[in-house]
Amino acid sequence: IYNNDPANNTIYGKLYNWYAVNDGRGICPVGWHVPSDLEWTEFIDFLDPISLGGSNSTNVAGLKMKSSFGWNSSNSNNSNQSGFTGLPSGIRYNSGSFYSIGDSGEWWSATLSDGNSAAWQRLLGAGNSDVLRFPSYFSYGFSIRCLKD
Repeated sequence: IYNNDPANNTIYGKLYNWYAVNDGRGICPVGWHVPSDLEWTEFIDFLDPISLGGSNSTNVAGLKMKSSFGWNSSNSNNSNQSGFTGLPSGIRYNSGSFYSIGDSGEWWSATLSDGNSAAWQRLLGAGNSDVLRFPSYFSYGFSIRCLKD
């Protein structure tokens, strides 16, 4: 929970490291799963076909994913058209420090990016219209979104 403050859990939910995503017991309920990098790409490309799944930073898929509330600085045209309701829950660094609540939301995929220490994630940032794709270290804390099987 961001800053270990229960109020943040109520609004933004929890932040998980990638080990929780990869745990064989499954973080999602039965019949659900953490989306793969390909599933994220398909979703984002559906929202904006030029986005390349978040690899092209000149996309507007993020506007269609962002909640219209909770952002410190927001585009006036956040539409949440997709129903994703992306909130800026911030991140937890491997050092244990927290950063960026109100300014960014990041979600894990279930796909490794390099096989040893990083997996793919997606980022929504305040004041930006795009959604971006990055590899991130397993020990970072991000949000998780479960997808129905």
